[in-house]
Amino acid sequence: MRFIGNIEAKTDSKGRVFLPACFRRILQNDGCDKVMLRKEVYQDCLVLYPISNWNEQLDALRSRLDKWNSKHQMIFRQFVADVEELSIDTSGRILLPKRYMALADIKQEVRFIGMDDTIEIWAKEKVEKPFMQPEEFGLELEKIMTTERITNNERE
Repeated sequence: MRFIGNIEAKTDSKGRVFLPACFRRILQNDGCDKVMLRKEVYQDCLVLYPISNWNEQLDALRSRLDKWNSKHQMIFRQFVADVEELSIDTSGRILLPKRYMALADIKQEVRFIGMDDTIEIWAKEKVEKPFMQPEEFGLELEKIMTTERITNNERE
């Protein structure tokens, strides 16, 4: 599943919001009628995980953690404690719980951003400016892509 796009929407008074049709189609094609919701670890936004992707993320995290390490157990507990399973209703809406809306400072207007295998939900006003200035974005992307090309050429 690959989610790409940047779509605006509005929540209603109960916190329901229409999942953008382009994202809904991708989920439906995969037989997915539920998603996992959690606050993003680094940013003030929410993240929707298709169930299959969520399970992969959880497995990847669990494989790196030691069950007998108390700090690792706290990390895992924190990661799974802040998750909620959401159903996509027959109209294509999800209900964003009020506590999650508060965590991401969402009032009513949101922006869905496809992030490849997940979907982020941002308060619209937080993403009205670019995440990075164009010059900085170009330079950082060039560094990343040049480093990868050099690394790949060294392997050959």
